[in-house]
Amino acid sequence: MVDLVGIEVDQLVRAGVVVNRYDGLGQDERGIWTAPSGTRIAWFHDPDGNNLSLQQ
Repeated sequence: MVDLVGIEVDQLVRAGVVVNRYDGLGQDERGIWTAPSGTRIAWFHDPDGNNLSLQQ
């Protein structure tokens, strides 16, 4: 869990991390999805191919 997922995503993208996008999920321009509960989530793969996420 992070305080501001948008800032964390921006830092990861600047470091070369690609945010995963999923068809039909309705992610914003950064690749962040807002769940009905208001939780904001972004997914990405680590160097080993594991799917990880950040949540706010």
